[in-house]
Amino acid sequence: MSRPAGGGFETSTGTLYVSKPYRSRSSKKLRALITFAPRTSAFDINNASSTTNEFRGFFSLFWVSIFIFAVQTYVRSFEASGMPLSLDFAAMFSRDAITLAWSDALLVLSTGICVPFAIALKNNWIQYYWTGIVIQHFVQASILASAITWAFNRQWPWVQSGFLTLHSLVMIMKMHSYMTVNGQMQSTRHAADTLLAQLKDLVAKLYPADSWESAIELSQSRRLEQEKREEAALAMSKTNSGTSTPQEGTPILEGIPLPPLEASGNPNALSTFVDPNTATALRRRLVSMANSPSSNGSAMKPASSSPSSTSSAVHDTGDSTPKTTYSPSEPPPAEFLMASQPPPPPHPLVHHPNAEIATLAGEYSDVLSELRSSGPKDYTQWPENVTWKNFAVYQLIPSLVYELEYPRTTKIRPLYVFEKTVATFGTFAVLYTVTDRFILPYTPTPDQSFLRSLLDLALPFMMAYLLLFYIIFECICNGFAELSYFADRQFYEDWWNSTSWDEFSRKWNKPVHAFLLRHVYAATIQSSARLSRTSAMLATFALSAAAHELVMVVVTRKIRMYLFALQLIQIPLILLSRLPAIKKNTLIGNVVFWLGLYAGFPLLCVAYVAY
Repeated sequence: MSRPAGGGFETSTGTLYVSKPYRSRSSKKLRALITFAPRTSAFDINNASSTTNEFRGFFSLFWVSIFIFAVQTYVRSFEASGMPLSLDFAAMFSRDAITLAWSDALLVLSTGICVPFAIALKNNWIQYYWTGIVIQHFVQASILASAITWAFNRQWPWVQSGFLTLHSLVMIMKMHSYMTVNGQMQSTRHAADTLLAQLKDLVAKLYPADSWESAIELSQSRRLEQEKREEAALAMSKTNSGTSTPQEGTPILEGIPLPPLEASGNPNALSTFVDPNTATALRRRLVSMANSPSSNGSAMKPASSSPSSTSSAVHDTGDSTPKTTYSPSEPPPAEFLMASQPPPPPHPLVHHPNAEIATLAGEYSDVLSELRSSGPKDYTQWPENVTWKNFAVYQLIPSLVYELEYPRTTKIRPLYVFEKTVATFGTFAVLYTVTDRFILPYTPTPDQSFLRSLLDLALPFMMAYLLLFYIIFECICNGFAELSYFADRQFYEDWWNSTSWDEFSRKWNKPVHAFLLRHVYAATIQSSARLSRTSAMLATFALSAAAHELVMVVVTRKIRMYLFALQLIQIPLILLSRLPAIKKNTLIGNVVFWLGLYAGFPLLCVAYVAY
């Protein structure tokens, strides 16, 4: 049996994905939140599912049309002014470029303060709760305030000030995730040490005549006996072909109750949701079997990308924390790292005949597994990740959520990097054309008709948005992912099919959505305030709206709160879109979404520029 690239396991009832769980500070339950897996972006030419899509020709049609449109624009401009394009816009956004480059470099270098902070946590010089949290937020606020003040006082044009402000927010999010994860790891390490001390005390109390090593030897011998019984039961199941038994190669989890059978009548069908202990044990056994050279390859095959395969996620169904499970898509064609060995086994005392000792050892193993990555390289364990090299690689990886280890590729494809570089500059040339010829000349003024300004700017702004989206999420993110060996390339989903604004916010910018989900939405639910899901959603929207308004304040040097109000208006619209009469009509929902997007960009432009 071989483990597939996407981390799934094909069974007789479909493809099984087991996400690595996490433990919150307020609960001992294990829950899955965010999973990284080898995936490609939707518009990547190496994405097998996209190249077989029946609408793939429209992608080619779009770029052919854009090319014809650009050539037509250049010809008309040359006939009118003797030049294909005006260079006034280029002179504007290249002004003070050296100062901007040094400012951005200083901003990136200043994030290196995260490493000494993590080293202090590693050596227990400070405790994350609550000294570390105070230091963390003071440092983040200081760097953000310095960058924003510098951009505001330099009197840069809107391109330079907007770029530095947005990049400052990105760097702050990366810093926050890195410092928060390492701080939580320190707390988890203390919890693991406490459990280990309790385990040793319990063994000494219940077996005063035996040593710690004797208890481990007893557990190991019992584990060998259990494995022999499992092998015997498996061999017996193979011979009983007339009875309904587990499929050959299916892991047998002794002592763990199986979920109830589905009502479909299939004797091999299991329910999708199981308890966390079962999920953890199943995941360990699947990984162990997948990496075993003696496993039968026909028992569980690699996850298929065929439409008939069904995907399921195994995670806790507790309703106090959000759960997001991403099923991997077709992995990138470049070779990516595979685990050369199974993850470290749990503590030997989990097999101890004494139930109290085995339970405590299992809890210790679960907590210890939270300090360890899920692979695929070396199952990095905290604090082995606290190095300057690890932080530098994290800065290159296009992700705002820090992990001890990410899915990785084994090589850099020069042609792929060249393709994304050419696509970046080529698309930027078209973006420049749209901005120079169809946006700047129609900059609204207070004496112009409001509706006419909206009409003139609606289509150019939509084209500029689509081109800018393609540059950032398809070209730049994929380019940095290739250079940093990052294998998870799903930076966006099919947001163009959105039927509501909450679906759009989840799909169009996956890196920011993952950050808000883990470090804002889930964090507020798990905090001492114990916010409800609705309150956490409101807090997340308010923070996102405030960050967007901050960019507009720096760019326009006005405090108008138009964008802030426009984003908060999405909340009642989201609730309205969840009504059954609206939710079931996806066509109307998608049309309303596009009309809103068409109207939103020129509306903001007119509001901030003219008023």
